[in-house]
Amino acid sequence: MENYIRFDWAMKRLLRNKANYAVLEGLLTTLLEEKVTIHKLLESESNQEDEFDKYNRVDMLAENSKGELVLIEVQNNNEYAYFQRMLFGASKLVTEYINRGEGYEKVRKVYSVNIVYFSLGHGKDFVYHGKTEFVGIHNGDVLELSPFQKQTFKVDKVSQLYPEYYILKVNDFNRVAKTPLEEWIYYLNTGNVPENATAPGLDTVKEQLKLDRMSREELRAYYKHLDNIVILRDNIMTERAEGRAEGRAEEKTAIARNLKALGLTTAQIAQATGLTEDEIRRIEQTI
Repeated sequence: MENYIRFDWAMKRLLRNKANYAVLEGLLTTLLEEKVTIHKLLESESNQEDEFDKYNRVDMLAENSKGELVLIEVQNNNEYAYFQRMLFGASKLVTEYINRGEGYEKVRKVYSVNIVYFSLGHGKDFVYHGKTEFVGIHNGDVLELSPFQKQTFKVDKVSQLYPEYYILKVNDFNRVAKTPLEEWIYYLNTGNVPENATAPGLDTVKEQLKLDRMSREELRAYYKHLDNIVILRDNIMTERAEGRAEGRAEEKTAIARNLKALGLTTAQIAQATGLTEDEIRRIEQTI
């Protein structure tokens, strides 16, 4: 197996070159199950200067040959409100990419592709697809487009007019890659391309994104990027551990105060809470 550049690094550093669109086109073609051709890259938040955001997440906004908008975001660390973040990002594109005075028929289709390196939500799969459907509350039928709407908007279903969301839970993939999509997930997870991979775009990964093709300066910057991701994850874990420890200490202090109010002795409180008698005496001084 050979090591290749992480996809978020490829997005940030390499895919702005027209020659490298094949990597992104391959991933989207595999995921959306239709041929995707990137027409151009648009302005996004991926050029932010904040150190945390720069390594914690990478995002890219592309326009395909059909004029649809595709937002691809790589998130390295846990974000509890990430579902809302996805909604905000897609909604923002809907409103930003329509000119004032244009009719609603000009609202552009948005795909939100989210590659997450943390456990998002609770589920058994590693790839999820979300779309909007209107289901009858009495008969359970799905509301369909009229023949005129189908002809006008060039789509078959109402859901095709609305933003669609894809979540790739990369860290949850721990199996042998058997399908083109699994081959892509394997690359995103390990930084390696499976032998005999057939997924669109992975041949370009093999040709263009090898570590041994990077200059010494590029390698230094790349490894610094990886180091910063690890450091950020460690910092978050440490902050959470310290927060839990602080919370437990505050809980013990509150219990000690309550037990003192009930008339228990210092020795009894120490035995019940695990605090030392000196700690309890200091707490008593604050009561």
